[in-house]
Amino acid sequence: QVQLVESGGGLVQAGGSLRLSCTLSGRTFSNYGMGWFRQAPGKEREFVAALSRSGGVTLHAATVKDRFTISRDNAENTVYLQMSSLKPEDTATYYCAATSRSYINSPVSLKNMYEYWGQGTQVTVSS
Repeated sequence: QVQLVESGGGLVQAGGSLRLSCTLSGRTFSNYGMGWFRQAPGKEREFVAALSRSGGVTLHAATVKDRFTISRDNAENTVYLQMSSLKPEDTATYYCAATSRSYINSPVSLKNMYEYWGQGTQVTVSS
């Protein structure tokens, strides 16, 4: 069974940076496309970024493009989300997700395509 464990959330001032990490266990990491989603109180869970199984192709939501970067280390079974120039509107619970329903060079942005989810990590950006 796949397990995902996130870390790295916290409280940061606007303009600051954080790096989220998510480690996959239980299956072969390179068989999964990976994604980050977030959910603010009272809002639906939304796509943030995704990375292909190969690690060579990324996709970022327009709201975070040029500020957030997704990457993976297959040797460490870990996917990262580097967040910079953080804004108060980035405040949310961030979730890591894994999907086996992807081609090797195709990142997946649809949350319904993801089979496995982490428990979430809180990111709070103060103004």
